[in-house]
Amino acid sequence: MHVVQEPISSGERLAMTLRYLCSGNAIVGIAKDFRVGLETAREAIHLTLQVLWDDLAPQYMKPPNEQMWQNIADGFWKRWQFPNCLGSVDGKHVQIVAPANSGSLYYNYKVNDK
Repeated sequence: MHVVQEPISSGERLAMTLRYLCSGNAIVGIAKDFRVGLETAREAIHLTLQVLWDDLAPQYMKPPNEQMWQNIADGFWKRWQFPNCLGSVDGKHVQIVAPANSGSLYYNYKVNDK
């Protein structure tokens, strides 16, 4: 027996996508929550994200031009005296067990936000 499912409404597609983006849940859990198959959920989320990207990217993710790059480099120079820099990467804190007798060499003085 072959059961034909009703198509997923655009509202449900958006709800699944927002749940995926906001919760960090795996798609398998979202599929269960919305009572759809895994591939159905995966495709709905992928297509919804693609539509959002295609619609919003030209407005909010404009490709940088030479002047924009120069402004970024100038900003790094003014603030840090670091020439020709177009970006930076923040650090990542990883918990480790400090070696014996290392004192405070391995102590993280920054707040550990878990």
